Amino acid sequence: MVKWPAENFNLPLLKYVAKFKKPMLISTGMSTLAEAKEAVDVIKKAGNNKIIVFHCTTEYPCPLGEVNLRVLQTFMSELGVVVGYSDHTVGMQASLMATTLGASIIEKHFTLDKSLAGPDHKASMEPKEFKEMVQQLRNVEMILGSAVKKPSASEKKYLGIARKSLVAAFDIKKGEKFTRENLAIKRPGTGMAPKLYDKVLGKIAKKEIKADTLVDKKMF
Repeated sequence: MVKWPAENFNLPLLKYVAKFKKPMLISTGMSTLAEAKEAVDVIKKAGNNKIIVFHCTTEYPCPLGEVNLRVLQTFMSELGVVVGYSDHTVGMQASLMATTLGASIIEKHFTLDKSLAGPDHKASMEPKEFKEMVQQLRNVEMILGSAVKKPSASEKKYLGIARKSLVAAFDIKKGEKFTRENLAIKRPGTGMAPKLYDKVLGKIAKKEIKADTLVDKKMF
């Protein structure tokens, strides 16, 4: 593992460590995209694809205007690796946002006392804050959920209630055509789907249909 900002420029070290085939966490503090690519290429050429590249701004605390979380998306598209985020800001907002943008690992400095001397403590979290951040990160993971769009388990009970169906707008006589005047779209959604509206227009009713009756194929 290499996780110190300046070491991502140390290509001989990266090449040597890569040969052990262990997961490598690469910080990109003070780096350009080209330099990040160079580090990843050296590791991959050494036969190691177990790489996590961390977006990082090397400042303690990091100003919000220099966070640039969109870099995470650039890394995912340009480097083809798992991405993480080294959060040196005050608070947890940047870490939560990084998770929504695809960061798989969050690094946040930890301290027992923010008032201690040294550059890191102000941007670090004390135990209570850190615990809260972890809980919020778990909530973000839960909220992000699946990339598959389909009715959720809790939504299914509303399908028949909330969706709509084709219904008779008023009484339709046997032999009468379905028209835009006598065919309506109303709840519930347990009948023919509204997407079939144009296909039903012009069909002939085989029997009398009372107003607000759900239309089905047996009727024409």
